[in-house]
Amino acid sequence: MVPPLPVGPIPASNPGRLGPNPGAAPSKTLDPNAQPALFTPLTLRNVTFKNRIVVSPMCQYSAVDGVPNAWHIQHLGQLASRGAGAVIVEATAVQRNGRISPNDLGLWNDEQEKAFLPIVEFLKSQGAVAAIQLAHAGRKASVYSPFIKSGEHNALAPEEDGGWPSDIVAPSPLKGWPISGNPREMSGSDIAELIQAFADSATRADRIGFDVIELHAAHGYLLHSFFSPLSNHRTDTYGGSLANRARLIVQVSSAVRKVWPSSKPLFVRVSATDFAAGGITIEDTVYLAQKLGEVGVDLIDCSSGGLVPNQDVSQLGQPGYNVPFAARVRADAAIATGAVGQITDAAQAEKILAEGKADLVLLARALLRNPSWPLDAAAALGAEVEWPWQYRRGRPRM
Repeated sequence: MVPPLPVGPIPASNPGRLGPNPGAAPSKTLDPNAQPALFTPLTLRNVTFKNRIVVSPMCQYSAVDGVPNAWHIQHLGQLASRGAGAVIVEATAVQRNGRISPNDLGLWNDEQEKAFLPIVEFLKSQGAVAAIQLAHAGRKASVYSPFIKSGEHNALAPEEDGGWPSDIVAPSPLKGWPISGNPREMSGSDIAELIQAFADSATRADRIGFDVIELHAAHGYLLHSFFSPLSNHRTDTYGGSLANRARLIVQVSSAVRKVWPSSKPLFVRVSATDFAAGGITIEDTVYLAQKLGEVGVDLIDCSSGGLVPNQDVSQLGQPGYNVPFAARVRADAAIATGAVGQITDAAQAEKILAEGKADLVLLARALLRNPSWPLDAAAALGAEVEWPWQYRRGRPRM
């Protein structure tokens, strides 16, 4: 019996870039110098992204005890096989109480670590950079997944439903949402344990084979809540001044950088603004980005909002609404950036990159609607890219 084709590219070739395509000659050969910016490779440290399209981390609320399963393999795998340059695994908690919901992923024990191995193996077999977002939910933890409470995932999950309402932590004892839990203020020992937990999870991520770590310091979760004066009312070295409020994010990044191989990039996702009076401003974020660059962070993934319910939502949902933040950080902090948020079509993504506003574009909902977005974007922009052998009969003629 002739064995089936393996899932990896056959034969090995220049991943996801210019023709000729193995097994099927393109109708034209493209000039590498004329290749659309979206489909040019990017190298950070020793890791090369075959194109600039990144799957943004998207919570699936489908894990049991933090362990990934078949759903995560197919969800992430299909996005890798359809041409994304990198796939970032959803927010993965570094401590048990750091999950958003009881159904979130975690990376604090051996069982979880082992379960990630086949996922990373498959992502890499498709030529994608395998990345993971490490996170702690802070005061937004122990809530129901949106599948359970009619789309409202800020409702407190009690112990009988797998929650941990008595172990929610934050920089200050301030609720995030009226229906969320009451956090306790983190002590100095809590903070030290948190920093070590991030480093320990980073060590596990390296053993698994991930190429990139992204630290989650956005959307109202723990690291973000330390940075914002709206949620951080501390009077010690972690509160008050801008430098003090940035301290925890910088310390976590530094601790992770020390255990994360120097050959592998480190990203940080930030909320560049709180969209609320008295909150984080873009100037604050530029300062933070500069400090993160000093400790070895390679790219700032610029998102926004998510800290307080009374944020100004007038910009949310506008096409590319975070792009100006990515451009400002890239220019003023002299660090690579990623743009995310309502990036939906190829021409829009191409323009962001061609104009030097960001180095990567991160897509989320657009990829849920159409996992083949990278392949369709290549066709729209006239780029020659590799298709999975198993799907090449569906490739459009150029």
